[in-house]
Amino acid sequence: MKKNLNTKEFLKILLEISNEIENSKDYLSKLDRAIGDGDHGVTMSIGWIAVKEKISLIEDNLTFDKICIQVASSFLSAVGASAGPLYATALMRGGAKLKDCSDINCSQLADFFDAAANGIQERGKANLYDKTMLDVWLPAAKRIKETSTQTEDIIETLNQGSIVAHESMLLTKDMLSKKGRSSKLGERSKGHIDPGAASSELIFRTFYATCKNL
Repeated sequence: MKKNLNTKEFLKILLEISNEIENSKDYLSKLDRAIGDGDHGVTMSIGWIAVKEKISLIEDNLTFDKICIQVASSFLSAVGASAGPLYATALMRGGAKLKDCSDINCSQLADFFDAAANGIQERGKANLYDKTMLDVWLPAAKRIKETSTQTEDIIETLNQGSIVAHESMLLTKDMLSKKGRSSKLGERSKGHIDPGAASSELIFRTFYATCKNL
C-alpha cells in the first residue's frame, strides 16, 4: 500500500509520461489521420518534450502547485494548438488544489485529477460523449475520486482510474464527433478511437504504472 506521493515522485511520473508520449507519437498521429489533421502525436510530443526540459531545471524543494505552474507554462509555450491551453489549464487547476504541499495523500491526489478534468471541460467547452479527451478524463477522474473514499492506497486508486480510462477510450470508437475538425465528418467519424482520448488514456496508464514501481 502507498499512502503518500511526494513532489520528487511526481516529477518522476511526469518524466515517464513524457517518455511514453514520445514512444507513442506515431500511433497517436495515425489515429488522428483517420479523423483529424494527423498531427496529434507530434503536438503532444512537442508539449511533453518541453515539460521534460523544464523538469530538468526545476528545483527539488518546489511544492506541487509551483511545479504544476512551471510545467503548465512550458507546455503552453511549446504548443499553441488546442491541446496547449487544455493541458495547461488541467495542470494549473489541479496544482491549485495542492497549494503549498510537498507530500499528498490519496484524497488530495483525487482532488488533483478532479480539478484537472473540470478545468479541461471548462476550457474546452466540451461535454461527455462529444468524442474528445474529456471522454477519458471525466470518467477516470470520477472513478479515482470514488475509490479514494474507500481506500487510502494511491496505487489501487490509480489502478481503478487507469482501468476506466482504457474502457472509456475504447468507447470513443463508436461515438459521433461533435468537436473540432473531426465533427465535420459526421457519421464518418464513427469507427475510430479519438486521438485525444488515446493520449489521455496513456497519461492515466503511465501515471499508475510509474507510481506502482516507485
